[in-house]
Amino acid sequence: MVTYRELLKKQTAVLEKAGNDNALFDACELMGKALGADCRGGAFESLLAGEAETSVKAEFEGLCQKRVNGEPLQYLLGEWEFYGLTLKVGKGVLIPRQDTETLADLAVAKYKKTDNIVVADLCSGSGCIALALEKHLKCREVWAVEKSEAAAGYLKDNLALNHSAVKLVMGDVLDSDTANKIPAADLIVCNPPYLTADDMAALQTEVTHEPKEALYGGEDGLDFYRAVTRIWKDRLKQGGTLIYEIGAGQEDDVMQIMVQHGFENVRCRPDPCGIMRCVMGTKNEHLTERTE
Repeated sequence: MVTYRELLKKQTAVLEKAGNDNALFDACELMGKALGADCRGGAFESLLAGEAETSVKAEFEGLCQKRVNGEPLQYLLGEWEFYGLTLKVGKGVLIPRQDTETLADLAVAKYKKTDNIVVADLCSGSGCIALALEKHLKCREVWAVEKSEAAAGYLKDNLALNHSAVKLVMGDVLDSDTANKIPAADLIVCNPPYLTADDMAALQTEVTHEPKEALYGGEDGLDFYRAVTRIWKDRLKQGGTLIYEIGAGQEDDVMQIMVQHGFENVRCRPDPCGIMRCVMGTKNEHLTERTE
């Protein structure tokens, strides 16, 4: 008799041999997926003592082999957690990362005492930021803008899963016509593609499974910051806030872009690891607004 615990131990060793630094965590998550059980729940330990069913064994070993081959754990599980929310993810959408919770933290801290705000989330992907802000702020409207049909499929699933009223707009954030579809906003947030050409050439294997269009920000990684700041500043109300997620070392360049476009009180903020992860600024009264 082969137990699930013995299978778990064997596949953990396989993952470790393949260079996985979180082999036990990944193996437990994939075992939970194969069993259809919560691997973090109290009942999981007792399940491991049971005799392994052939079909579950085959599914578990297949999932582990895909993980060895570099497929992201989040894609194999089909869902991931962000800011306390469960989100559907898979091939074609960027995986929500803890780094991005820094952006959500800044937005919540800035607007937690403000009622009836309008929020626009650009390059929304899975909808993780839009959903987090809808849950934790008193919003009149939250708009999510996404270009990719594949990513939007997950975004729609996540809106339904979380009983959300977020409004999805299909469009390219680099197109002014897309900006014209959104009402004047109090807060615009954006986690754009920001990897450089050198970054793309040195991607970890599992990151290569994620959509290139959600990663590559041009030769120097700054294409979206230049264009989005220019186009979308007119969608901000006077005194409104623009918050970007940035890549490591991009803070000075992105702050300069925002200052050049007339933003005030421009500053950067670190993530929990101390890496500058966000740049934010306030629209001043001299910037021109478009009419709604």
